Amino acid sequence: MKEKQKRYEALVHAFHGDIYRYAYWLTRDGSIAEDIAQETFLRAWRSLDSLKDEKSAKSWLITIVRRENARRFERKQLDLVDIDDVQVTDDAFHAKQEGDHEELRILIARLPVDYREPLLLQLIFGYSGEEIAQQLELNKNTVMTRLFRARNQLKDMLEQDASSERGRTNG
Repeated sequence: MKEKQKRYEALVHAFHGDIYRYAYWLTRDGSIAEDIAQETFLRAWRSLDSLKDEKSAKSWLITIVRRENARRFERKQLDLVDIDDVQVTDDAFHAKQEGDHEELRILIARLPVDYREPLLLQLIFGYSGEEIAQQLELNKNTVMTRLFRARNQLKDMLEQDASSERGRTNG
């Protein structure tokens, strides 16, 4: 039991910051991100014996984070509201006020999940194409294609936003 506890403490010490940052990026809420990180490490403790290769610990934890985030939506019961009582705001307007980073986060969130996930794994964790392929259980060429397409879609969205912004200021 002592050996398992030492392995677990080393795992938490080494990866808690990365796991929290990824959970925060997914949720944009500090308390939810902390809950997901805590649940991730709880599940890691329960399954620590199944982790055979310490080198794959980060990928293993990221998989748990992704699944925990998905479970959050499975459990969530949305309240029904009357559509007449809801005010709609323009997210693009607010993104400009919050700066370029927030605008980029919103654009990345608009990408299809097949393109968004590999891009996030590369941007946030610095994973190589091969590591992303292992993480997502895909062919490396598929991952590289998705990364290329994700970047191109982001570029197109940024250009489209820039041209629509020029149209608003000139017209």
